[in-house]
Parts: sequence; structure tokens; C-alpha cells
Amino acid sequence: MAIAARGVCPLLEVFDMPTSIRFYRELLGFEVVESAPPGDDCGWALLRLDEAELMLNTAYEVGERPPAPDPARVAGHADTTLFFGCPDVDAAYAHLRERGVEIEEPRIRDYGMKQLSLTDPDGFGLCFQWPADVGQKA
Repeated sequence: MAIAARGVCPLLEVFDMPTSIRFYRELLGFEVVESAPPGDDCGWALLRLDEAELMLNTAYEVGERPPAPDPARVAGHADTTLFFGCPDVDAAYAHLRERGVEIEEPRIRDYGMKQLSLTDPDGFGLCFQWPADVGQKA
């Protein structure tokens, strides 16, 4: 018998938890479901947007965080992208533009997915995507 799975919840290590929580909550609309300790300046948080879940964990223990992110660590995030199913990619684009995010318009890829891509404060890629309607233009 195969393993039964009901979703996936990636864990991302972040440099500055309050900054990351504000990004996911205020720009993207995620809800903070749990955090330890409670509040934005926590060590761990579980976020949810509709059916998508994401965990954030601080990359450094309290008092051990350097004054600035390590460029090599951030560069290593460039090969990580989270893809979210998003039935209305154009509405997601409008939502982000209304909040002042400089972002390229959605594009239809050769494989038929309409995609809107951006990066989070730690350099992790985020892509909101949905199958493009037949006849839709990029």
C-alpha cells in the first residue's frame, strides 16, 4: 500500500522573522496559524493561505543573528521556488501591484501554465500559477 499524503508544508529558514511574517501576511494574505513564542518576533511560525501551508523558522538562535544576511546563504536560496496553485493569477498580480510590489506581469509558459513570480525577503522564489486558458496570450 502506498503512503497517504494530504499536502505538503515546506519549512523555510528566515533571517528576520518579523520581516518575513509581515511579507507573507500583509502582502500575500497568509494567516499566522501558530507561532512559538506567540507574536511576530517568534522563532517558528505556521502560516496558511487557503489550503497552502508554510512554516518559517529563524535561521539563528536569539542573540546569534549577524547584523546582515550572509550573501552566500541568500544566493543558495535561488534554486528554491515554491509553486502555489492560484486560479486567478491576474487577480494575484493586481493584489500585489495595489500594495506597491514592483513585479512583472504574469506570463504563459511553453508548458501551458500562467505564472506570476516573485521572491520573498530571504530570496526564496514564489510562483503563483494555474493552467492557461486555451487561446490566452502572454
